[in-house]
Amino acid sequence: MHRTHTCGELSADHIWQTVTLAGWVANRRDHGGVIFIDLRDRYGLTQTVFDPKDGEEAWNVADTFRSEYVVKLTGVVRARPDGQSNPNLSTGHIEVVIIAAEILTRSETPPFEISDHTDTKEDLRFRYRYLDLRRTKTLSNVQFRAKMNHFTRNWFSAHDFLEVQTPIFTVSSPEGARDYLIPSRIHHGKFYALPQAPQQYKQLLMVGGVDKYFQIAPCFRDEDPRADRHSCEFYQIDCEMSFVEQDDVFRVVESFIRDLVPSIVPSKSITADSFIRIPYTEAIDRYGTDKPDIRFGLRFEDFTDDFRSSDFSVFRGAVDTGGVVKAMKLEGKSMSRSQIDDLTKVAQDAGAKGLAYIIYEAEGPRSPILKFFSDAEMEALETKLSPKAGDMIFFGAGEHAGVCKVLGVVRNTLRDWFDLADKKHLAFAWITDFPFYEEGDDGRLDFCHNPFSMPLGGMDALMNQNPLTIHAQQYDLACNGYEILSGSIRNHDVDVMVKAFSMVGKDENTVRERFGAMYQAFRYGPPPHGGFAIGFDRFMMILCDEPNIREIYAFPKSGKAEDVMMNAPATVDDMQLAELGIDLTREARENLRS
Repeated sequence: MHRTHTCGELSADHIWQTVTLAGWVANRRDHGGVIFIDLRDRYGLTQTVFDPKDGEEAWNVADTFRSEYVVKLTGVVRARPDGQSNPNLSTGHIEVVIIAAEILTRSETPPFEISDHTDTKEDLRFRYRYLDLRRTKTLSNVQFRAKMNHFTRNWFSAHDFLEVQTPIFTVSSPEGARDYLIPSRIHHGKFYALPQAPQQYKQLLMVGGVDKYFQIAPCFRDEDPRADRHSCEFYQIDCEMSFVEQDDVFRVVESFIRDLVPSIVPSKSITADSFIRIPYTEAIDRYGTDKPDIRFGLRFEDFTDDFRSSDFSVFRGAVDTGGVVKAMKLEGKSMSRSQIDDLTKVAQDAGAKGLAYIIYEAEGPRSPILKFFSDAEMEALETKLSPKAGDMIFFGAGEHAGVCKVLGVVRNTLRDWFDLADKKHLAFAWITDFPFYEEGDDGRLDFCHNPFSMPLGGMDALMNQNPLTIHAQQYDLACNGYEILSGSIRNHDVDVMVKAFSMVGKDENTVRERFGAMYQAFRYGPPPHGGFAIGFDRFMMILCDEPNIREIYAFPKSGKAEDVMMNAPATVDDMQLAELGIDLTREARENLRS
């Protein structure tokens, strides 16, 4: 037996017991001939003591220990001397006096310190991820993920959802992000695709009578990574239900989250105003984003009509060209000139030409633009924003979408600078009534979100409404400024589906070719159905207070979409390519050589 107890298990109840521990040498301290070794395993840390008077042979072995050696130690548990307890450790009130020691395996000097205080760069930690996993902080995320997985499976199973694993090798769906394609060895020239989501399969399960489905589903998208989006693969809590309307779906989601949070992260609380519903257009108008952080104020007010005849040319020019003037109030926060300059740079990086502002002081308002404002315009500001000494007002003027975007970025920047949002709080907001279609730069119509959503009004809306005014029964759930869920009531009428695709230039033959299984299945009695997918990784990132989603994976891809530990992606030999009927272009081969 290599161990009788783990390194996080011993307590005062074990005093005077003989125990055997096994683990990694976390650190070593020599005190006047007595060696102290902190032994680490997955469960915690135990202080062990080597005194030549208690075991000279064990002391001699310990004298050869180095960082990250794997050792087996036998000794007697005793209480730590008065004043030497460590309340931050579960084993902090005891230590083990070692009488026998054995080196199980030796270690080279690690490329970085195995410590929660390391400032090692991400690339090096990911290259040696198996060492990084020994750090408490990294391991705790892996453990949290297991706990969240376990809770999720139990919760949905207890609520009569059937867990179904859908295929990983499927057909390419060109309606979303770029696919990862898998060449077929048997069918040269044909390709499987890794699923961007189990969308079609879960809807087909509804046709099959599986009325409540869930899966913690792996999804694959060839998208550029960012802080809240992992490269290559991610996981989502994927659900679908038959015979439901939007409110039924919302009740399931809210119930799950209200049960999940206190069970796995009791240090966080759900705000009282959570799960409010905000139409998409209002979210953009008031927050500048369809994933607003509602833990704090700084909502936008519209002043377009108030400045229609303004002497300030920037505002009047915006209104004259069909644009808008919006403003928001920062309460009780003073900013230096350099901070204002930095915030202006933030606005410019987001697309603005500048950032107009007013500072309210005890002596009155102060700003370079005040000389252009009329009494009526100042009164409008006071009526809508009620500014007082210590407040600031920031403006945006121009084309509607651009103004909302800029002020949204400024709003979030002010949140981060001034800690306006309590990190212990989780605030959820349903975003509803998304546009069904959007117009591209080339003037062509395309789906705004999920093409399988049911348009509000069904066939009548498609036949008789301006496409840009049609809303989808599509909804997102925002949490603390992130989108963590997307879903919809699905289009289960094949004629409506064909008509919806025809609006974006795809005829019935195209629908039959690209979505043949659904096209056929919907002719055999599909039930009304809807569902959602919660971004497991992104939600976990929020719950764990991680600023970067890569930190919540056991084996993450780097910011360059590489597995630097396994050296993937990698080249393959010509024989493997030949089996797949693939030949690299000259350009590709030259790139590999360079």
